[in-house]
Amino acid sequence: MTAAAAGQSDGAQLGQQLKAVRQARRMTLAEVAESAGITKGFLSKIERDQATASVASLMRICETLQISVGELFDAPAGDVVRRGAYPAINFGGVGMNEFLLTPRGEQRLQAILSEIEPGGGSGEEPYSLPADVEFVFVVSGRLAVTLGETETVLEQGDALTFAPHAQHTFRSALEKGTTQVLWVFSPALPSRG
Repeated sequence: MTAAAAGQSDGAQLGQQLKAVRQARRMTLAEVAESAGITKGFLSKIERDQATASVASLMRICETLQISVGELFDAPAGDVVRRGAYPAINFGGVGMNEFLLTPRGEQRLQAILSEIEPGGGSGEEPYSLPADVEFVFVVSGRLAVTLGETETVLEQGDALTFAPHAQHTFRSALEKGTTQVLWVFSPALPSRG
């Protein structure tokens, strides 16, 4: 599936970034793929922005490359992020466009806006994040969040707060239309930059 087919915007292509880091670390496709638990062919497609990784797979790739996922988010410095100029990011998953709403370098919290197509989401494999608290607010649509074995469906206007180090997944619970979700992490996902 291409990045465009998965709903990723052109500004959010992370494959080139991952490839540059892998090459800078002098690691082969096979080494990174094996360590991240994916196939060499799938990693190659991710690097060419011809496939999107699940959030869990992206986290493992970043761990293998010894970078934080936050380092992949490129947003302008400053306090104002204007509507219509949100920096596109790629946090893995399928059928989503995501935008960073907080300035790069903000360490106290991080806000991300996701636009998720029907059936799109983080992928089937549970993942966790290195933050103390995660806040989810459904701006529009329906979102199914699975924490451990429990699935909770959030409707427009619903909010959920949980510890993001708990294994979880999410997906749009709509049959048609877009689910728009605001995610807030505290502290911000780490970036060594």
